[in-house]
Amino acid sequence: MGDMANNSVAYSGVKNAVKEANHGDFGVTLAELRSLMELRATDALHKIQECYGDVHGICAKLKTSPNEGLSGNPADIERREAVFGKNFIPPKKPKTFLQLVWEALQDVTLIILEIAAVVSLGLSFYRPPGGNESRDLLPADGVLIQGNDLKIDESSLTGESDHVKKSLDRDPMLLSGTHVMEGSGRMVVTAVGVNSQTGIIFTLLGAGGDEEEKEKEKKDKKSKKQDGAVENRNKAKAQDGAAMEMQPLKSEDGGDGDEKDKKRANLPKKEKSVLQGKLTKLAVQIGKAGLLMSAITVIILVLYFVIDTFWVQKRPWLAECTPIYIQYFVKFFIIGVTVLVVAVPEGLPLAVTISLAYSVKKMMRDNNLVRHLDACETMGNATAICSDKTGTLTMNRMTVVQAYINEKHYKKIPEPEAIPEKTMAYLVTGISVNCAYTSKILPPEKEGGLPRHVGNKTECALLGLLLDLKRDYQDVRNEIPEEDLYKVYTFNSVRKSMSTVLKNSDGSFRIFSKGASEIVLKKCFKILSANGEPKVFRPRDRDDIVKTVIEPMASEGLRTICLAFRDFPAGEPEPEWDNENDIVTGLTCIAVVGIEDPVRPEVPDAIKKCQRAGITVRMVTGDNINTARAIALKCGILNPGEDFLCLEGKDFNRRIRNEKGEIEQERIDKIWPKLRVLARSSPTDKHTLVKGIIDSTVFDQRQVVAVTGDGTNDGPALKKADVGFAMGIAGTDVAKEASDIILTDDNFTSIVKAVMWGRNVYDSISKFLQFQLTVNVVAVIVAFTGACITQDSPLKAVQMLWVNLIMDTLASLALATEPPTEALLLRKPYGRNKPLISRTMMKNILGHAFYQLVVVFTLLFAGERIFDIDSGRNAPLHAPPSEHYTIVFNTFVMMQLFNEINARKIHGERNVFEGIFNNAIFCSIVLGTFIVQIIIVQFGGKPFSCSELSIEQWLWSIFLGMGTLLWGQLISTIPTSRLKFLKEAGHGTQKEEIPEEELAEDVEEIDHAERELRRGQILWFRGLNRIQTQIRVVNAFRSSLYEGLEKPETRSSIHNFMTHPEFRIEDSEPHIPLIDDTDAEDDAPTKRNSTPPPSPNKNNNAVDSGIHLTTDMNKSATSSSPGSPLHSLETSL
Repeated sequence: MGDMANNSVAYSGVKNAVKEANHGDFGVTLAELRSLMELRATDALHKIQECYGDVHGICAKLKTSPNEGLSGNPADIERREAVFGKNFIPPKKPKTFLQLVWEALQDVTLIILEIAAVVSLGLSFYRPPGGNESRDLLPADGVLIQGNDLKIDESSLTGESDHVKKSLDRDPMLLSGTHVMEGSGRMVVTAVGVNSQTGIIFTLLGAGGDEEEKEKEKKDKKSKKQDGAVENRNKAKAQDGAAMEMQPLKSEDGGDGDEKDKKRANLPKKEKSVLQGKLTKLAVQIGKAGLLMSAITVIILVLYFVIDTFWVQKRPWLAECTPIYIQYFVKFFIIGVTVLVVAVPEGLPLAVTISLAYSVKKMMRDNNLVRHLDACETMGNATAICSDKTGTLTMNRMTVVQAYINEKHYKKIPEPEAIPEKTMAYLVTGISVNCAYTSKILPPEKEGGLPRHVGNKTECALLGLLLDLKRDYQDVRNEIPEEDLYKVYTFNSVRKSMSTVLKNSDGSFRIFSKGASEIVLKKCFKILSANGEPKVFRPRDRDDIVKTVIEPMASEGLRTICLAFRDFPAGEPEPEWDNENDIVTGLTCIAVVGIEDPVRPEVPDAIKKCQRAGITVRMVTGDNINTARAIALKCGILNPGEDFLCLEGKDFNRRIRNEKGEIEQERIDKIWPKLRVLARSSPTDKHTLVKGIIDSTVFDQRQVVAVTGDGTNDGPALKKADVGFAMGIAGTDVAKEASDIILTDDNFTSIVKAVMWGRNVYDSISKFLQFQLTVNVVAVIVAFTGACITQDSPLKAVQMLWVNLIMDTLASLALATEPPTEALLLRKPYGRNKPLISRTMMKNILGHAFYQLVVVFTLLFAGERIFDIDSGRNAPLHAPPSEHYTIVFNTFVMMQLFNEINARKIHGERNVFEGIFNNAIFCSIVLGTFIVQIIIVQFGGKPFSCSELSIEQWLWSIFLGMGTLLWGQLISTIPTSRLKFLKEAGHGTQKEEIPEEELAEDVEEIDHAERELRRGQILWFRGLNRIQTQIRVVNAFRSSLYEGLEKPETRSSIHNFMTHPEFRIEDSEPHIPLIDDTDAEDDAPTKRNSTPPPSPNKNNNAVDSGIHLTTDMNKSATSSSPGSPLHSLETSL
């Protein structure tokens, strides 16, 4: 097999015209082989039989021997490499240092340039280390030629928990990156490098860019010679749309492809995060307004001076006075610059950086390792989470979760004391010896991890049951080593059970058997009673167990296994061991157990929080649809009575593609809003779904999608998503590399904390904006008005810079470090178009600005009379600092200091002090600013244009500052809805037209003042409402007697849990999940009422587990027509 790795189908990049044209001597093209490897199980078999006859036909077309492989001739190898390429996936080329510096310079956030430069320097020299392949890792894709009990672990690629059995007559497709767990085999290699399934995933993650460029260049040189061949191949390719999304092979249609490439090249490399986009837009708007105000200020000051001096006073321009005039103009220019400096919010990016950096550090304590800084903030706007099932929602380990022992059905594993000693002995010995000795449970590799399951996962679940019962299987195996086993009937698809014979010291024999419950139970004539003694087991008793135990287990998605034994007395002649049917019969049933990959205990509560926060959780898994649906129900992704869709990857692809096999966004838009479970999905399907949701324009707000996953197969979707979460413990390196955040504890709950921190970042920025814009409005108006009236700004340039420092650096540090609260999860996501500054915040900004302007102008024009001091207005050019203007400055700073406390609440809450002592940074900054202000005023002197103030003047300044707190309470009592003139600011990217629904968005805005106003009315009407409600309930019951209840079929959902299904077994032998799903396909599917047979499996051989149950629909007036798409999806619980 190693030699045949050279029989390679290699990467051909975006355009494969050259290589396909040169396939010459070979009877198969690269595109044909690549599309073949995307098929699974029976689909692949049909394709091979249809196109090649069998695997030997593939070998013949590839001119290789199924026994000897390639000749090893260097010329032949070189020719194959030229046609098919090498088995090498080129790593993604890291950006150079200069590229990273240039990208940093493109951003307005120059403040974080130093940090970015340091990080960039490290990254520019980083190359991902090359890993060594272990001996059981498949290095390429291929088709099985010959195999012996070959079982493959495809969990890293498909998400499937069970090992997949490979055989020529069922599933001969072998995939690179998967592990051989049992058996041996020989295969012909059909796809290598970036054309293998693992390579395709790496391509989606951005690897192989250089190869694509080389191929494009080659194609450009030779395309003229190959036009005819290309056209013919394009026709063939157009019919095969199996992997349109992932395969760039079809872009050979001349000019169209080139135009698309150009368009793609012109697109921005990375879209800004939601917050970045809004902040940039807002900063530009404020900056323009500030620039306009500063220009007007300078123009007015210059004109006023010129007119007053040379027109009104009629003074001539004297040459000796020119330096003085220039000093005046410089002074005016400095005032204009001061207005501009105060107006432009250069602290915005700093606030974002501080908030994100602080959040990222704190998120580490919540087990979120943030790899990309903006992912934290983006997560706060998430509207959808597409989660993998295996390892993310579940434990990724088969576990016994229910058991029927001693005539009692335990919904949880019983305590050891509850099981009689005799039964326990049968159970321990039977499981220990009747499982392959290669199956074992080892200690965890990492601290805090779970024990490792090695070998068959079903057997590991049974061994885990013994550990749960405080028994050690290894003691039994040490006592009875494998070589002492008298006879073993291994598990296969015919017997659907495994049996092991032990010879006792007295010459008697005991056989232990385990297998699919419907098979083994039929062979049981006895069962262990409540006291552990065998008693007669009649067919009627068996039917009762099927109905009361096995069916309920199967309906919950559990795989049911029956454990049994039989004794052969010593006095009788030795049985004919080869006659298996006579041996494995007359058994005594020990127990029936239900096995599943259990849901992580914290997941249901975490999903409930997500749903309450307005985030839709979807499960995307490679597992079968029955198991996926059962897990989704247990997680809370699906709830009884909800309108939802559960689809398999094949149905999903059929629905989203047109007749040409191309994906259409309109078709995706019809599916994804109701889709909750996507089962049997390939990596392409996950990527397509995520891309489809992100690109959708069905709703006013663009969806912000987070994806969680742990396997290699999750890589493309993790990369495409707005935020990708990878599992830190169970996650593969590919998943981690593609992700934005790594969950260090593999805990879904940590995602909820990430949402909380993300929303907290958003709110922190809003708080900072509310504070800063209040200062901006007041400072600009004061500087502008004061300058125009008094020819001098009341707040000097240095004072303005100190105010700027307060409202930029220190305020951003204080307000951006507020810790998150659970209340953040009680609201819906803000979305991309929701403005940064809500109408409530605008009310607060304008309200506080009004108060501050009144105070400042009162002090400015009447302060000298109030405090009985000299006026500071109309002072000469180099006059010393005045008490008058110092009081104005000091009061202004005090108002900002106390308004910083007001700014902690942005939804109109009254208690602005709530949780203030939980933020030590905030308290320290407010106190520190106050102390520095005292030093500046008392000791600043001329540099700060300050004069010392008395205690009385200080107290008045503090009193007027504290007035902002009282004024804030007054503002809170005014309902925002009454102030129709208020506008929002800081929207995200808008559509050309704003839909009516978005204009009504303010209804959802939290307004505590409105709530308080209505509280009295609510109390008045509450009693009356209760009576009215009772009357309505009675009327509803009355009307239902006559009008009938709503028919479940009137819903558009294909699964409706409001009906009460009537479960019944279709045949005498129900189709119950088997001990190993890989062998279940040998049985013809049992008949289902109004449901067609299940489609062939896509990803592996495991069939849909669960009893085929039917629902009594006698009440229904209509049902889906057999030809409708819904009909094929009507599966029962």
